[in-house]
Amino acid sequence: MTDDVFRALVRAMDAGERTALVTIVSARGSTPQRVGARMLVYEDGRTAGTIGGGCYENDATGKAREAIRLARPQLVEYSLNEELAAESGLICGGVMEVFIEPVVPTPDLYLLGAGHVSMEVARVARATGFRVHVVDDREKFANVERFPDADVIVDDIPAWLKTAALPPDAFVAVVTRGHRHDFDAVRELVGRPLRYLGLIGSRAKVLRIFEALEGEGVAPATLSAIYAPIGLDIGAVTPAEIAVSIVAELVAVRSGRIAERHVAAAALRSSLGR
Repeated sequence: MTDDVFRALVRAMDAGERTALVTIVSARGSTPQRVGARMLVYEDGRTAGTIGGGCYENDATGKAREAIRLARPQLVEYSLNEELAAESGLICGGVMEVFIEPVVPTPDLYLLGAGHVSMEVARVARATGFRVHVVDDREKFANVERFPDADVIVDDIPAWLKTAALPPDAFVAVVTRGHRHDFDAVRELVGRPLRYLGLIGSRAKVLRIFEALEGEGVAPATLSAIYAPIGLDIGAVTPAEIAVSIVAELVAVRSGRIAERHVAAAALRSSLGR
């Protein structure tokens, strides 16, 4: 059974699915499964393997889905008393602990633009566990010499985005060489199901892009899903410092420490006195 669980885990990781591994790590008294029994829980509630069945397994499944959502492991104790045994149809009276460990595939980070900031972001992001892809139409900038640990794509960014099937758990950072290029990229991405979409630039620049998108019919609520201006506010100035601020935000989103840090168009207008 353990082999089946691990095979299912490998398949899930290959498919980019987020799962949680539930393992019995201690057992005292009479329990339906021994230490080492495992169950894999998928984000949608599907399971592979078992830790013994019954209502406590259903409870562990729910906690595993929560662990996936929050990207946080947890240790849970179950006392298999008479009441729980009756509900489960099990004959047992022991105590067991299960460790619930979320298993998140290596996330894909797409850097749209291959300038100096992008090069620094790629380096830091790779070191912190992201699979990096870089897209730019300038071969002088988008090449393996500048991005040795990334998948480099030389193409017009909006044209590439029109046909690219980005996974819903992908992270995308729009860091092109100019306002117009940023606008074209965001216009292709806005409203897509993505784990993260960030836009570089000053608050004034972000507001101009948001206003232009609203003028094309994009709802303000949709724009509020964009992390903009991109990165945590750490007073970054140099490309390397900006990269640290961006990757820090990516890691915080990945780990579930921040669910949102958006600046909506209305808030931007207010802050800029418009």
